[in-house]
Formats: sequence, structure tokens, C-alpha cells
Amino acid sequence: MTSPNRDIPIHSWPGSYYINSERRWEAGTLSLTRTMLRFTSDQSKENLASFRLSRIMEIKMESSSLIFSTLTVLEQGNIKHWFGSLRPNRVVVYNVLEHFWRERLLSPSTEVQGAEAPSTKGRELINLVVGTQRRLEDTGNVLHHQGEQFDDVMQGLSKIDSDLGVADKLLSELESPPWWPFSKLLWRSQQDAKAEYAAREAACKGTRTGRHRVICSIPAVVSRGRDSDLKPGSLTVMVSSLEICDTNSVLHHFERDEVDDIRVHNPYEISVRQRFIGKPDICFRLLSAKMPEAMSVLEMQYKKKVEYTSEYSAYQACSATTPCGQDQYSIWNAAGLQQCQETEVPMTVPAGELSQVQLHVLKPEVTQAEAQELQKMLMQLKSLALEAETELERQDEALDALTSSTDRATMHIDKHTCRMKRLL
Repeated sequence: MTSPNRDIPIHSWPGSYYINSERRWEAGTLSLTRTMLRFTSDQSKENLASFRLSRIMEIKMESSSLIFSTLTVLEQGNIKHWFGSLRPNRVVVYNVLEHFWRERLLSPSTEVQGAEAPSTKGRELINLVVGTQRRLEDTGNVLHHQGEQFDDVMQGLSKIDSDLGVADKLLSELESPPWWPFSKLLWRSQQDAKAEYAAREAACKGTRTGRHRVICSIPAVVSRGRDSDLKPGSLTVMVSSLEICDTNSVLHHFERDEVDDIRVHNPYEISVRQRFIGKPDICFRLLSAKMPEAMSVLEMQYKKKVEYTSEYSAYQACSATTPCGQDQYSIWNAAGLQQCQETEVPMTVPAGELSQVQLHVLKPEVTQAEAQELQKMLMQLKSLALEAETELERQDEALDALTSSTDRATMHIDKHTCRMKRLL
């Protein structure tokens, strides 16, 4: 009996399956879960093919009878499965299947032998990281408030600079009336204005240096809009932006304020959208086996913009009802999800035959689930630390800009005072 989590597909495609024993094609649905690939008949609702991703040896695009395009999956034991008439097309299905299969091969083993009891050492580490995260969040809030104060001061100085520019223009008109033939040339004042603008841009340019630090980058299958053109790519989460790439180039770069919503379809599939008025929205759909790793950061950076769909609620409900879903309010606990999907019944061994070394191995100080939870929390700490570092660098540069702007304003005020004294 399979667990409910295992029956919920990450993605499904209508198509047909070739039944070798009967030499005919059967219409149905090809479904991919976190660990399984199965084909269900539309007519009988039976699983015509069902096997674990770990048993796949090869995935290829081939042709049947020279003209019929198919997708073949070679299973261990030299068992070949033929899938045809896949919609939207076989290339999309191939890209998604290969991504999850490759990631499973490249990732460390996640097989969990039996249920793991929570360990005291692991709980202590988690509580320590939670306390550190709270302190870092408080520090980040203080830095953010301090940065807002710097921004207000910069706006005040900009207004002072603008007023000094008006005063300079009025004094120039008083010193050189329009009827005076030797008045200052206009192009000279325009050049001075351009020079000041260039100096301000150079002073502010450094504030963007830390904004593009990478927090995490995951391989993904990407499409723009609908899922009819899914192709290999990657998602990069930076301190204040998102970057979506294919294998050759950057498809789109979202600044943090440009992201209007992040819709979560399931733990491995999201869509990122930027809304526009009067023209089509920019929307990308991403599917990745490592999406829980990125979501632990996205949930923290885009708290008010993350939306959960009805598809996601099915995963959440199953996580709450299965014995493995102890952390039922956080489905992004990848260990808990994978533990539910991949737990196998352990081999029973008489207690008297276990040595002290074997008992120590069976009872690790930190369980797999706790290690995964720690990894997620450390990723969030990394994001907070990078944001704090970026904010500190921005404030340092803002202080430099404040110093130069104050000196420049003082110099201009002194100069204008001397000019007004001469006019008097």
C-alpha cells in the first residue's frame, strides 16, 4: 500500500503506453512523483507501468515505426517502456523527467531506514540556530530603520542642492543681466550641471555592489507562461533579486520590487510573475527537484508575495495525515517529505545480536530530518547575513555620499554668501 504522498504527482501528461504483451497502445496519463514514474490507463484506471526513479537506466527520445515519435525509459533488468502521443510534446516531458532523474542520481542518498527518533543533540542545535536567527532578524530590523533615516537625510540634502541651484541661477541673472553683452554663456552652466550629476551617479553607483550576491542557485526546468515549452535552466536567488536562466543566457532578471507574486503549485513547482497595465504580464514557471532549498529563502524574502494554490493544499493535507508529517505546518521540510516517500520497512534483527557499535550507528546524534531542518535554517541565516552585510555597505557608502554632499553644500553656501555681499 503506497502512502498518500506517493500518489500525488509533481506533474502529469496525457499520452499512450505500448503494452508489449498485447502489442497495442493504451491511452492514459504519465505521472511523475518525487520517487516514482507511473502510467495509468484512462479506461481501466490501473497502473500499466510503475517503477522508482532509482531503477531508471536511460531516458531517450526515439521513433516507433520510423515516423511515430516516442519517449523510451529503460528500467533495470533491461525492461524498456515506450510512451507516445505525449502532450504538449515529448521534448517537454523528456526535459522534466531527465531533470528529476539526474538530480536524484547526483544528490546524496536520501533513503531513510525506519523511523528516526528525535535526538537531544539535534534539538539543541536547532534551538541554538533559532535563537541566532531571531537575534539576526532583530539586528536586520534596526539596520533597516537606520537605513531609512539615512535615506531621509539624503533626500533633505538633495532638496538643499536643488535650492542652491536655483539660488545660483538667480544670482547669475543679478550679476549679469540679459541686456549685458558679456554675460556668462549658458553652455558653461549646463556643463557644470552635467558634471555634478555624473559625480552623484558615481557616488551612488557603489550602493548596488552587494545587491547581486548569490544566496543560492538551483537547476530547474523553466518555461515562460504556460508549461508547453519547458526547457533546462536555473533559478538564482540573490540578496535583492531573482535571475532565471536557460542553458545559454539569462532569460529574465527580477528586482525584488518587480516581483508581484510567487505562486506555489506544489513543493517542486512555482511561478514568478510581474504584472503590467496595458501589456502582458511577465510570468515564468519553474520546476525543480531542489525547489524546497530555494523556497526556504524565497519564503523569507517575499513573505507577502508568496501564494499557495489549491494543488499545494493537497500536499499539505497529506503531510499532516501521514505518520511522517510531524512538521505538518512546514512542508518545505524536505527531509520529512522525502522520508514519507522513501521510507522502507527495516530488516528485523534480534536485539541480542546487536553490538554496541551497531547500536551507536542505529542511533545517530543528529537524525536525517534534523540535519535537513538545520540545513534549511542555515540557508535562511545565510540570506539574513548577506542582507545585513549589503545594508551595512550601502550605509557606509551613504555616509560617504552624505559627507561629500554636506561639504559641497557648505562650499556653495559660502560662495553664494560672498556673491550676495558683492551685489550689496
